[in-house]
Amino acid sequence: MHQLTDYSGFDRHTFGPDFVWGTATAAYQIEGAVDRDGRSPSVWDTFSRQKGKIKTGETADTACEFYDRYESDLWLHKELGFDAFRFSLSWSRILPDGVGPSQGGRLNEAGLAFYGRLIDHCLALDITPWITLYHWDLPQALENKGGWPNRSVVDWFGEFVDICTKAFGHKVRHWIILNEPLAFSVLGYFTGQHAPGRRSFRNLLPVIHHTALAQAEGGRIVRRNVPGAHVGTTFSCSPIDPFTNSARDVAAAARVDALLNRLFIEPALGLGYPDKELPFLAGITKKVAKPGDMERLAFDFDFIGLQHYFRAVVEHSYFMPYLWASQVSPLRRSVPTITEMGWEVYPESMYRIIQQFGRYEGVKKIYITESGAAFYDTVQNGAVNDLARLEYHQNYLQQVLQAKRDGLPVAGYFAWTFLDNFEWAEGYRPRFGLVYVDFRTQKRIIKASGRWFQHLLTAPLPAAPNLNHSKKRF
Repeated sequence: MHQLTDYSGFDRHTFGPDFVWGTATAAYQIEGAVDRDGRSPSVWDTFSRQKGKIKTGETADTACEFYDRYESDLWLHKELGFDAFRFSLSWSRILPDGVGPSQGGRLNEAGLAFYGRLIDHCLALDITPWITLYHWDLPQALENKGGWPNRSVVDWFGEFVDICTKAFGHKVRHWIILNEPLAFSVLGYFTGQHAPGRRSFRNLLPVIHHTALAQAEGGRIVRRNVPGAHVGTTFSCSPIDPFTNSARDVAAAARVDALLNRLFIEPALGLGYPDKELPFLAGITKKVAKPGDMERLAFDFDFIGLQHYFRAVVEHSYFMPYLWASQVSPLRRSVPTITEMGWEVYPESMYRIIQQFGRYEGVKKIYITESGAAFYDTVQNGAVNDLARLEYHQNYLQQVLQAKRDGLPVAGYFAWTFLDNFEWAEGYRPRFGLVYVDFRTQKRIIKASGRWFQHLLTAPLPAAPNLNHSKKRF
């Protein structure tokens, strides 16, 4: 048995009784069963079968077999002490044609039944379900009709949200509209690094605008259908530092910040797109938006989810059109700790990004809806002693605690991720999980980082009468 690293700076009670502790997952990355019980292909099924798109040449056809193992996996999740489980709904598992009956498509009752069982099992274990409505897996049937560059996607998504909230809104209070809109819009339709792998600047402005519209419209539908809903959306975000103090590098950092951190939060807050720093975004209002659209972008979210892993250091570059900036790699900066993904471990950036988003007047509450690290994990004597990941979570959580103590509205932490999984274009090699998965046997092994969370989250409550509180499942 490995020895847990002692970290006396905090325990779960230090964060207060209402602080939410959870893990985050995504349907495509863990479920498997991609062709069972009526599920149709998503863009990621198609993309992963194209030669050279996934670095390891793998697909998520099997993944973690969570579709069949969700009961035992949730027991494991409970054992680790987490109160909340964040998961996404596979659009193509629920609506195989992409659209529902109102638009001539099929409603897959088997898909709805699976998520109903999953939710019920969460509740039976006193685990609060947090549903992400869209985590990148657009049905291929809708990509065949143009995908996110097609304005109809706002209506397609709206019907999906309507169906899901009517099916599960009586059991689930916490709803996340989109997962990292910047990633699936820019990486999917501009750089082509992610599904569906399209590369065209012509796609970029329509995709950004339709995504921002869907973000707000999805929020309105959840609020209409779920009484007392707790509605949010999530953004990938990083503090941006200039490589030097030169005017060109400082200006480059401002442009990258507008793209990475401001592009989707500011329209939701009624501030419009950050086109001062990124003039090409003005093309949205001139060429893409319809009358009334700019007002429709705004929605009063109950919370914002921040998905933070690293800071970015950038410099001016003539080789990146429109942005005129490039990232300075951690290796070039002689960073001491770098993850398997090539990301810098820089805990102070967690405080900074919470502070940056906390400055927005319209941001009421912040949850860290993802944070974690991939390192080279090995099984030795039946254990995975992932001390680097353990220290990552310790140090980043210390920054979350400091932000909370300083009055910033941070209210929870969801570790990425529960299980090692299919890590998108990277395949199965990068492991972010608190639980190791042997993908040949599907055996689970709780890593040292998972045991540390278990120790943190299951420590007895100090005997103080004013700290007694009842946990809510809904």
